[in-house]
Amino acid sequence: MNGTVPKNPMKLLVVEDSRTQAEYLRHILENEGYRVVLATNGVDALEQIRIDRPALVLSDIIMPEMDGYELCRRIRSDAATAAMPVILVTQLFDPVDVIKGLEAGADNFIIKPFEPQHVYSRIHRVLQTLDRPDPDGRSGAGIEVSFANSHHTITAGRLQILTILLSTYDLAVKKNTELQETHERLNAVNEELQVTVEKLKQANDDLFAENAERRKVEDALEKANKKLQLMASITRHDLLNQLMALHEYIELALLTRNDDAEKAWNHISTADGVVNQTINTVRFTEDYQKVGIKSAVWRNIHSLVNNSLKHTLLGTVKLENSIPADIELRADPLIEKVFSNLVENAIRYGGKSLTSIRFTYGCSNDIGKIICEDDGAGIALDEKEKIFAYGFGKNTGLGLFLSREILNITGITIKETGEPSKGARFEITCPQATIRSS
Repeated sequence: MNGTVPKNPMKLLVVEDSRTQAEYLRHILENEGYRVVLATNGVDALEQIRIDRPALVLSDIIMPEMDGYELCRRIRSDAATAAMPVILVTQLFDPVDVIKGLEAGADNFIIKPFEPQHVYSRIHRVLQTLDRPDPDGRSGAGIEVSFANSHHTITAGRLQILTILLSTYDLAVKKNTELQETHERLNAVNEELQVTVEKLKQANDDLFAENAERRKVEDALEKANKKLQLMASITRHDLLNQLMALHEYIELALLTRNDDAEKAWNHISTADGVVNQTINTVRFTEDYQKVGIKSAVWRNIHSLVNNSLKHTLLGTVKLENSIPADIELRADPLIEKVFSNLVENAIRYGGKSLTSIRFTYGCSNDIGKIICEDDGAGIALDEKEKIFAYGFGKNTGLGLFLSREILNITGITIKETGEPSKGARFEITCPQATIRSS
């Protein structure tokens, strides 16, 4: 208890249609030493007042059958109860509530949700006015007030009006202070939330980077697995077949060495060819296992074309290198083999019509294209894709397959786009991240 209200069991009438709200308000008042009687609406309240008059009425505004305004007017219109203090209970969402309350003759307001100290202070202030009546009394004619397109007649005296307005202002200041404190807390929470969001964003970026790295590892594992499968295929299938063929030709040579020496030497010569093929296969496995082992590097394309001549004799064929001197390619360290394979294939399969090999470069929409074309025999339509398959070809069938694998490490593609009988044309497409000007 706050000690401001006498402890005698003064009777208060609470008029509230919500049982929960009524019991809560009764609990607050009984803790302060009041005796509380409940009524569910204005009609019930008037009956309670007739039976046993309370010292003060606290009435909700919105109720069925008879609301708080009408109850207040009925109390004021009866000479026996006109002086009885009436406090209206409201959520005070609209200033009209105050004006309508003054018009009905209310002495003050209590705001929902209830705060015990607020309830005590309003009751105490109203009870104090019983000993100090308003010097103006109530105006019979009343004061005409227009607000929000409505007209109201207020009969309350100046002291009562001032008391209610000051109480309302005091409450508004308090609510505004609470609102500012809430706003400050929200700002603090918002700052904490922003920090949390930044941390989550960083964590998300880290997770994205981790996933990207994981995808790279998964891709590398997939490629490594593919390489292992191919290596297994080479070692189990190709080498076994080649060694079996070698064994058969040696046996044939042994069987015919006494009867037909020339035929035996032919078998030996064929066996030697099988041995060379086996050696090429083993050399390929050595090159192939190196693909993707080391990180990609930037290499000057003009120099790569020139270096390809170290591995191939041109003879009378002319090599034209029109690649700009400042263009670099990001590729597997084995990239030099791609260019040497292209030159070697042109020399090997270009035929008698071959006179020149040309390397050119173009760029469109940040996509670079390296073109290797010749004026040789060209590639048949049904072989344009087959030439990149493992084992296809007139020699080892490994060069272009390996070239595509090397380029694929950094997402570079290669395809043959020449016209048959008019020369081969290999088009190497380089994504933006793999090509640059130095």
